[in-house]
Amino acid sequence: MTSIAPCGYSSCVPNQAVKSIAHLVDRHPAVSPDRLIAQLTPPPTFSGASFDSYRPDPVQPTQAAAVTSCTGFCVQALTRRAGRRKLLGKREVLPGVGLYLDGGFGVGKTHLLASIYRQITDTADGGTGHKTAFATFMELTQLAGVFGFTECIELLGDYTVVCIDEFELDDPGNTTLVSRLLSELVARGVSIAATSNTLPDQLGEGRFAVQDFLREISALSSIFTPVRVDGPDYRHRDLPPAPEPPSAQQVAERAAATPGSTLDDFDALCEHLATMHPSRYLNLIEGVTGVFLTGAHPIDDQNVALRLVALTDRLYDAGIPVVASGAKLDGIFSAEMLAGGYRKKYLRATSRLLALSSGG
Repeated sequence: MTSIAPCGYSSCVPNQAVKSIAHLVDRHPAVSPDRLIAQLTPPPTFSGASFDSYRPDPVQPTQAAAVTSCTGFCVQALTRRAGRRKLLGKREVLPGVGLYLDGGFGVGKTHLLASIYRQITDTADGGTGHKTAFATFMELTQLAGVFGFTECIELLGDYTVVCIDEFELDDPGNTTLVSRLLSELVARGVSIAATSNTLPDQLGEGRFAVQDFLREISALSSIFTPVRVDGPDYRHRDLPPAPEPPSAQQVAERAAATPGSTLDDFDALCEHLATMHPSRYLNLIEGVTGVFLTGAHPIDDQNVALRLVALTDRLYDAGIPVVASGAKLDGIFSAEMLAGGYRKKYLRATSRLLALSSGG
């Protein structure tokens, strides 16, 4: 006989077993300033990434060329940080340089960015490594919000390189903030490496406040040298189409059998995500071994969709499998959304959800 489990889960799993399963909706993470600084490293998925472990596709020459550009950027960044020797042994601060890796999904941009981080960090500087930061665009804006603009510049001003993954401009406020922040850091000798799915002068296309975007992006674009990285999404190589979703009962059973997993209703989780800044999503899933969802369905609210994109990015970075009942995971974002200004975000999230579900 089917029992009705807590939180609306219908399952053959005994109620007591379901009660013991953790739920993301019960978590309310807080992020301290010290924790924010400690998190300025590549995600676990790319913690061991290096240029040697990057495997360029032989039929995509831009991938091998991108490796050359990245290693050249590292040399330039180190030279700029050292400065130019002047009279009396003093050194003149040289402005930093910028590298912008542009390409589709799953071509290894984040791997290359993490390789830059490792290359710079491992380079000796008087017996210690050069200071390097790795953050998502969202984490960078939160860092500035928590510490304040001036304090954030002081915090990062003596770094050799700041790596920014998935550089995106979602509102004029963040656009202005990041434009000013990066300009100040570059003037202090900090070099910037970034990844994105859109070239700098194309960010903001198809979104609101286009004139605000274009004005700020014009200043940002001069910082970066764009480097194209072509190729098919490696996450889809040899992967079958999205499988038929399991039933809610099967999802609950698998969650109960997976230590460290969480089980949530899809709508309840989406509502919970709205109660916190997306930068806290990393802490929301900390220590989780698998995310199990029931009742997944297409989303028609763009705010909900963008929050789900942010959660998906954090799950992918952490390599946490996702299993969901309801709609197939390649149908979560509607055709209307995929045709809009956030198309590339939704396609990236779909690609990552399919990769995570294949692992689950």
